[in-house]
Amino acid sequence: MTVTRLPAAALSFKQFLQRQRVLGIYRNMLRTIRQVPNQEDRKYLRDWARDEFQRNKSATDQDTIRMMVTQANNHLEELQKSLALARS
Repeated sequence: MTVTRLPAAALSFKQFLQRQRVLGIYRNMLRTIRQVPNQEDRKYLRDWARDEFQRNKSATDQDTIRMMVTQANNHLEELQKSLALARS
């Protein structure tokens, strides 16, 4: 029997990378939201992003997580495009 120091709930390498990807999207989303000029819109978007990520925090199915990552990236790109159009 092999003794390991890892806790039973340790993430696999693939899960760790996926978690890092999701956290990176979340951070980028919050950074982009900070650029929204209207304070009320900024608060709405920040609350929306926080609620969405919190609601999906317990997802474990890899295909579902990939789909949500794709959707989050799409939302982030749309927000960045909208901000770029608003500046020009």
